[in-house]
Amino acid sequence: MASQLIREWVGIQQFPASTQTKLLDLLGKLKHENVSTLTILVMGKGGVGKSSTVNSIIGERVVAVSAFQSEGPRPVMISRSRAGFTLNIIDTPGLIEGGYVNDQTLEIIKRFLLDRTIDILLYVDRLDAYRVDNLDKQVIKAITDSFGKEIWRRALVVLTHAQLSPPDGLEYDLFFYKRSEALMKIVKLGARIRKQDTWGSSVPVVLVENSGRCNKNEDDEKILPDGTAWIPNLVKKMTDVALNGSKAILVDKKLIEGPNPNRRWKEFIPLIFALQYFFIIKPIQGAIKSDIAKEARPSWELRDVGAASRKF
Repeated sequence: MASQLIREWVGIQQFPASTQTKLLDLLGKLKHENVSTLTILVMGKGGVGKSSTVNSIIGERVVAVSAFQSEGPRPVMISRSRAGFTLNIIDTPGLIEGGYVNDQTLEIIKRFLLDRTIDILLYVDRLDAYRVDNLDKQVIKAITDSFGKEIWRRALVVLTHAQLSPPDGLEYDLFFYKRSEALMKIVKLGARIRKQDTWGSSVPVVLVENSGRCNKNEDDEKILPDGTAWIPNLVKKMTDVALNGSKAILVDKKLIEGPNPNRRWKEFIPLIFALQYFFIIKPIQGAIKSDIAKEARPSWELRDVGAASRKF
């Protein structure tokens, strides 16, 4: 694996002073807990704002974004360093093509991640996508099948296009709640999160507004409709996930390829042979011997024996 170019995180200086202070405090909190590196995997369908969110976090245009061009065909990792802390963000192409999960794209992503450790998964969708359907479930299931159910312990659900007017006169908070609830039901189904997996109900949902027309507060920070400065809020949620006590996901060869089919059940082969011998082969042998012992003599032999007895 080629070494990754790590640049100084100069983009942080583009944020308002208040945002910079909050971000540096959060990085300090991570370093205090002996976390000096975070690797964030960004996944989801195409056109939901994954790349724009990456650019917003970094504070630079590090990934090309165009409404008139398809996404890049391969993942890309952006690495930035600040005060001894390294942030790696991996942007990935959308997983859906022609109404189905693109297995080739998923395979490319997995190979790119080989020998890397995922600290946080950002699963990105749009707040203004009013419905969930089987396509959402397909994407969640594909991520789960690829990296295991435990990756959702390290996940944040990110909803972009947060600065919207809810339909039919719904209150903003109610719309956000209903949209989050519907999406989380699909996450639990696709990821096979059971009721006893209590952590499944604690997957955080955060709002993002990448538009340059996003409203701002008096400190010039981009804010959500409720007044929350969303960039430091998103980084805070990521910090919480990184420190929630669950294990990061190491993407090794075994995780990518799954169990070796040539070794599957290999340890049971002697037992299977023994069962076949005692319950199939041995009973058949016994039946054959019994049939031989009970086999009637041929008629010509019986006739000769009868003739011989009459002579005497």
